Amino acid sequence: MDLRHLRPRLARFDVPLVCALMLLAGIGLLGAYSTGGEQLLYRQLVRLAVGSGVMVALAHVEPGYYARWAPWFYAATIAALVAVFLIGSSAKGAQRWLAAGGLQFQPAEVAKIATPLMVAAFLAKRGGALRLSVVLPAGAFIALPVVLIGYQPDLGTAVIIAVAGAGLLFIAGVSWRLLGTLAAAGLASLPFAWYWLKDYQRERVITFLDPDRNPLGAGYQVFQSKIAIGSGGVYGKGWLNGTQSQLDFLPERSTDFVFAVLAEEFGLLGVLVILVLVGIVVFRGLWIAGQSQEAFGRLVAAGLVLSFFMHVFVNVGMVSGLLPVVGLPLPLISYGGTSLVTTMAAFGIVMAMFSHRRLLAD
Repeated sequence: MDLRHLRPRLARFDVPLVCALMLLAGIGLLGAYSTGGEQLLYRQLVRLAVGSGVMVALAHVEPGYYARWAPWFYAATIAALVAVFLIGSSAKGAQRWLAAGGLQFQPAEVAKIATPLMVAAFLAKRGGALRLSVVLPAGAFIALPVVLIGYQPDLGTAVIIAVAGAGLLFIAGVSWRLLGTLAAAGLASLPFAWYWLKDYQRERVITFLDPDRNPLGAGYQVFQSKIAIGSGGVYGKGWLNGTQSQLDFLPERSTDFVFAVLAEEFGLLGVLVILVLVGIVVFRGLWIAGQSQEAFGRLVAAGLVLSFFMHVFVNVGMVSGLLPVVGLPLPLISYGGTSLVTTMAAFGIVMAMFSHRRLLAD
């Protein structure tokens, strides 16, 4: 049987990257069943199937289409973020969701894709030296969704987009001096940002600085999470045998704190497996960025991978008590539809850049 006609289609996927993504999603299925039984497992399987289909479809799109449609996608995302304040639904003190066709989704998750696409398209079109007249509009494209998302409030996602955007500017060639100036301005605004935070967000920051201040109140989640992580030891207690999750001591165990559940059940070895898989995803994504022949492909791949890395970094940091709690899921592993599908979509775009490189090389 002649398989040569299949080569262009198979060449569109970076095998190590796809395998690492699927293994992380598989670990997420174990966590879904452990924390919610067959019902959560079935729902997450459906979402994984949808996300995989979206990833495959986006991997086949020529990068030039992304560059041309980036401004329209960005504008639609900003409109959705504004619509959240007008017609969005709220839960647990935050207004972050829009309903469409009986389904709910978070525009903030979509902004993690739309913002790097917009900034990359803008910078790639200008090219050459990045003067202040170019950097300021690019910074505004980053700042607008950050402010809108921060007001929902969704501080974790806002921070991720801001930091990933700054990293994208650095990769594009913005000098350390200019980035340092912008960072200094951001630090100088922190006292004003403190009054902008909601009461519960201030309480989380205070609890982070003094973990023993209120272990049965604001510090309860992190306190129980650290117990779960520590009690897992090296080898873990075994799948479905974690006491913190199975006995309902750990809040948000299927979403934001699923890392602690897996650490208790699979121990240090399981945690290392997760971190190694994350490292493979980041390494392969940055490798694809480095191999891209065009500035747009390089910036898009790097920006999306940086966003993924920051997402994992913040979640693991807050679950282990190294960062304040910001209500952020663990990509590919936490239970949730919008996060899973948008993460798979992001890597579909990254693999589109890989496909373009491979086709040019051929």
